[in-house]
Amino acid sequence: MFENLEIFRMAHAMASHAGARQAIVSQNMANADTPGYSARDITPFASFYEPQAAALLPRATREGHMIGRGPDRGFDAIDDPTATADPNGNSVSLETEMLKSVDVKRQHDRALAIYKSSLTVLRTAIGRR
Repeated sequence: MFENLEIFRMAHAMASHAGARQAIVSQNMANADTPGYSARDITPFASFYEPQAAALLPRATREGHMIGRGPDRGFDAIDDPTATADPNGNSVSLETEMLKSVDVKRQHDRALAIYKSSLTVLRTAIGRR
């Protein structure tokens, strides 16, 4: 009954998004001196996450069920449109990547805080501390 609460689903999706974005940011930092490497990022969480408003609609339980393959929920890396390239073709700025890394940590911490707070509310509601 409580395994499909939207708040827990959202916190999990936010933490997963933060982990995927941290992987892209660290890959950018590792290739900061690679000629021709372009900085990458993933789409913001707000544009990725869709609340489960259609909970009563039919859903695919396996690949190929219903309308073929369901929507891909992976985090695809895209070229960062805000990055400017150096003369060697590399568009990674370590300062920008460090700021992105801090933003990712905040997002992950926010997801954990939402999860912990929701769990506390749920425990209080059922009478356990």
